[in-house]
Amino acid sequence: MTNVLDQLREMTVVVADTGEVAAVRKYEPVDCTTNPSLVLGALKDPASADLITREIEAGRKAGKSPEAVTETLTVAVGAELTRLVPGRVSTEVDACLSFDTQASVARAHAIIADYAARGIGKERILIKLASTWEGIRAAEVLQKEGIDCNLTLLFSMAQAVACADAGAFLISPFVGRITDWYKKAEGVEGYAPDEDPGVKSVRAIYDYYKSNGIKTVVMGASFRNTGQIKALAGCDNLTISPKLLDELAADTSDLPRVLSPDKASGMAPVTMDEATFRWEVNADAMATEKLAEGIRNFDADHKKLIALVAEKMG
Repeated sequence: MTNVLDQLREMTVVVADTGEVAAVRKYEPVDCTTNPSLVLGALKDPASADLITREIEAGRKAGKSPEAVTETLTVAVGAELTRLVPGRVSTEVDACLSFDTQASVARAHAIIADYAARGIGKERILIKLASTWEGIRAAEVLQKEGIDCNLTLLFSMAQAVACADAGAFLISPFVGRITDWYKKAEGVEGYAPDEDPGVKSVRAIYDYYKSNGIKTVVMGASFRNTGQIKALAGCDNLTISPKLLDELAADTSDLPRVLSPDKASGMAPVTMDEATFRWEVNADAMATEKLAEGIRNFDADHKKLIALVAEKMG
């Protein structure tokens, strides 16, 4: 019998939630997704050591600041990953720009230009933006320019509707972080997969999109266990950590398909203007807290990355 990972690949695009070259070579995912936390991991990856040394040395010789070298290093890691996957590599706009539409667009243009200088076209890249109102507006601008975007840190239907209205190429609803919040709020150890709040959130978003013919790709992210992944089998994409990919590969049980476009319930479309968006996110304590926390944490990891680069530059 084929393992669960192989069965999952028959119905869902499997994305590696890692920036480590060795892990990508091992699991052969279609796409890769990166963020500052994952690039920090890549810094400790022996397979990336030569690449990182080269980028830092080139930056030092060019008289670049640690901040500027960090920006090029992130793209250099992404460029290496494009050689290992047939699909896309997500590259994140700095979290500190999450509330500045114009600055986010400018940073996205710089990322795309850096990839182009390395011979990599924009069709291989997804620009990753936080699902704030300003981040979603930046995605709307970029999508009209033919630059595809991945809207991350997504915790609510309001964010999902706004992303769809903006024409986002892909969204990354965060399963595990939603579950973490509810476990703490409700004082429970865990949930059965079908009752898991994170799973239920992604299922609802998937249903809304398929009910309304929305082309935006739904990519479940931030998993805590394989039960959550199995409960979303059939979702457009799922981005999975190396540890959970290993567990799925070792599991030889049968994997039934859970999500499918032909099972859509026919949910009615929703109107989402700025005032409605801000009110609905504000009214959802989990979404408000996890979005803010996620932005802070990505920014903290970005600063750690700059500090490590500064240290290596001497």
